Amino acid sequence: MTEPTPDEPAVRVTTLELFFDLVFVFTITQLTDVLAEHLDWHTLGESVLMLGLIWWMYSGYAWLTNAVAPSSTFRRSMLLIGMAGFLVIALSIPEAFGDNGWAFGVGYLIVSLVHSVLFLRSAGLGGYQAASRFAPVNLISAGLVLAGGLLPEEHRAAWWGGAMVVQFFVPYIRRIGVLVLIAGHFVERHGLVMIIVIGESIVSIGLGFVGVELDGSSLLVALLGLGVAYYFYWAYFAGDDERSVEALRGIANPVHKARVAVWAWGYAHFPMIIGIILFSAGIKKAIPAAFDPLKLNAALALAVGAAGFMVGHAAFLMLLRLRQGVIHRLVAAVLVVFTVFIGRIDATAQLVAILVVMAGALIIEDAPAVLRSRSTTLHTFGR
Repeated sequence: MTEPTPDEPAVRVTTLELFFDLVFVFTITQLTDVLAEHLDWHTLGESVLMLGLIWWMYSGYAWLTNAVAPSSTFRRSMLLIGMAGFLVIALSIPEAFGDNGWAFGVGYLIVSLVHSVLFLRSAGLGGYQAASRFAPVNLISAGLVLAGGLLPEEHRAAWWGGAMVVQFFVPYIRRIGVLVLIAGHFVERHGLVMIIVIGESIVSIGLGFVGVELDGSSLLVALLGLGVAYYFYWAYFAGDDERSVEALRGIANPVHKARVAVWAWGYAHFPMIIGIILFSAGIKKAIPAAFDPLKLNAALALAVGAAGFMVGHAAFLMLLRLRQGVIHRLVAAVLVVFTVFIGRIDATAQLVAILVVMAGALIIEDAPAVLRSRSTTLHTFGR
């Protein structure tokens, strides 16, 4: 993490925040399992809708702990209640569009109430003024989620979709006051949760071996899946986290800074996360297939998942005006989509193709910097 500027306090992510993130990531595990079990358009739509609702409130907690350190018994206790709400949400996910819709709604309401109470009580005057504007809208959204969970299943998607629309327009429905945004903490918090989410793809590799013989072909698929997960990590963390801190710090206007943060770390991160979920679901299908053809849904999950991650990160870089690497990611995303046709012939070959495309794009992106570094080193020794 880069050093803070003199006018920005050095605030690090606390262990309690990491503990909170682990509970949140359990929702990612649940969504991946549901999607892998029923890999079709209907389940994908439900998963995207649930993730959209969940990610909005997780992002709200990232903003909360950026402004309110969990430094008192009251704050820590309230965060524990918020974690309990996320756990209820996660446990309800497999049947959220069935018998457990009420539990999803109750958990979501708990998460929203805790977020609002902590902001209104503990975030200082600026935080109180901001929360007094966005908290009522968040609670309206939570009310829609709860109502949808209590209504018959056929109405649930419409009510939850309405809640997601409300959330999307929260920054525009009402003017949100100025919140002090500590760039180093904000970027670090999202980076840490992303590394845990990327780790979900590795967990999916292990779960894909349930009932599958451990042999050379299945091991090869597992190692290829690990390689792709590594390039998810490389794309996100190989210097761009440092650049993003500086880019966010460099925005002088606090209102514009908040708007960029919402778009870059809120909206642009969403396709990255759903991309990892899709790829993880696909890898579960690829392990037992090995050198056999994949069904279209599994081949699409692998390709669209990897491509979605790359497109999301390209959008993230563009929002921060960090143009280096954008073209590489977009070209890689297009090429990765075409690996669907390879997967329909051979699962392992598709994973090889995805790995080669992603590795090639990121290595080519880094090549000029590596050459400059070597040139500088040689020049220094020459002197």
